[in-house]
Amino acid sequence: MTDKKLKIVVWNEAVHEARNKPDTMAEMYPDGIHGAIASGLRGFYPDAEITTATLADPEHGLHEETLAATDVLLWWGHIAHHEVSDEVVERVQRHVLGGMGLVVLHSGHFSKIFTRLLGTTCSLKWRNDGERELVWTVKPSHPIAAGVESPILIPKQEMYGELFDIPEPDDLIFISSFEGGEVFRSGVTFSRGKGRIFYFSPGDQEYPVYHQPQIQRVIANGVGWVAQPEQFRDAPAVTNPARGWFLTT
Repeated sequence: MTDKKLKIVVWNEAVHEARNKPDTMAEMYPDGIHGAIASGLRGFYPDAEITTATLADPEHGLHEETLAATDVLLWWGHIAHHEVSDEVVERVQRHVLGGMGLVVLHSGHFSKIFTRLLGTTCSLKWRNDGERELVWTVKPSHPIAAGVESPILIPKQEMYGELFDIPEPDDLIFISSFEGGEVFRSGVTFSRGKGRIFYFSPGDQEYPVYHQPQIQRVIANGVGWVAQPEQFRDAPAVTNPARGWFLTT
């Protein structure tokens, strides 16, 4: 992980919190899912500037000035993907292409920003019976897997299963298995433009998964990997250089 002070924004639609559904939400996540994720990150990045934003905030808390100063954006959404402004999605996409890191969590696979960046449906199989999940590391050499137990045991979790309709990932780091026999590519990376993307599936509004230390470690490792604080923020562009653009000596 980088020692440089990072600017991290944890975004959550926060609709489950507002409705207190499930009715254990306030007990499991008294500061919201975004609060739990941010709290976990502070243990790994005590000097970072870590803030949160939600769907209900003006411009969803993702103003141009905010994104321009953000090294890593984490995204959690579930039942309100359609309520996210297309203008904000385009803004986030532009910053990712320019080098801002993006960590997409759990049902964020159906978010507008993730499907737009990946260009596929990002559909999958699912079943929510509170099954045990085992998260297996299949690329231990990757920085996101550093210090991570294999497998991570999650006592109760929503099942996500293949086929997961995503492009071939740059890195397949984690595969999950479930009691019902399904498997899932639960930790994958992508590059888009100058930006890095990490998708990690464990973590649901019905289970206290984001309080598990090993899950917090994976997310923190993901933040460290996607972060490129020295990257000049501009998206790759078409150029038309004149002949003789190079100099000979």
